[in-house]
Amino acid sequence: MAAEGSLKLLGLTVSPFVIRVRMALQLKGIGYEYIEQDLFTKGELLRKSNPVYMKVPVLIHDGKPICESLAIVQYVDEVWAATGPSILPADPYDRAAARIWAAYADSKLLPAWVGIMWAATEEERAEKVEDTLAAIGQLEEAFGKCSKGKAFFAGDSVGYLDLVVGSQLLWFEALQKMFGVVVVEVGRAPLLAAWVKQFGETDTAKEVVPDVDTAVEYLTKLQSRRAGSTVAQLLS
Repeated sequence: MAAEGSLKLLGLTVSPFVIRVRMALQLKGIGYEYIEQDLFTKGELLRKSNPVYMKVPVLIHDGKPICESLAIVQYVDEVWAATGPSILPADPYDRAAARIWAAYADSKLLPAWVGIMWAATEEERAEKVEDTLAAIGQLEEAFGKCSKGKAFFAGDSVGYLDLVVGSQLLWFEALQKMFGVVVVEVGRAPLLAAWVKQFGETDTAKEVVPDVDTAVEYLTKLQSRRAGSTVAQLLS
């Protein structure tokens, strides 16, 4: 990777929001200093860099903090446009579609699967499973349109929407391991099932995404230490 001495990333290893930023930097071949954060205590650097929300990720470039994962990924793509592959599509319509579906993944899919983890009753968990599968159904259709019959949402190679949805796959594995919930089934979502396998074999995923046991361990820690908090609050 190209060295970037003035680039730091404040993050949490298992956070999907952090994972997508790290994958974007890996895809571009940009080196950076990674600083793991304890979201139970919120250290001084995080408080100073993101004083309003005190959330990760925060990318600090030449001393200037950039917050919110989608904004950071787009920033990386623009600032290092001449380095590595483009993350956002070049075509304006495709770029708009990728942004729309990325927003959907974060506003519909992510809260649904987080709800599975934090459900107080089996009835509530079953409801959240249905919400999750409904969102997956929508993304199955989106994949068919965006991929144009190719391996990734972006076509022949990993792009913006791949990073956004792909950053959540770690927690799909955790859901299956902890609750027996299969989020992407071949019978329900064959296109996404094939994509999950293909995406997991990329260097982008292999070099960034941690082992599922790391996510399970973190969730167990949340459940024991922060009664009244939500998983979403402690993943960002």
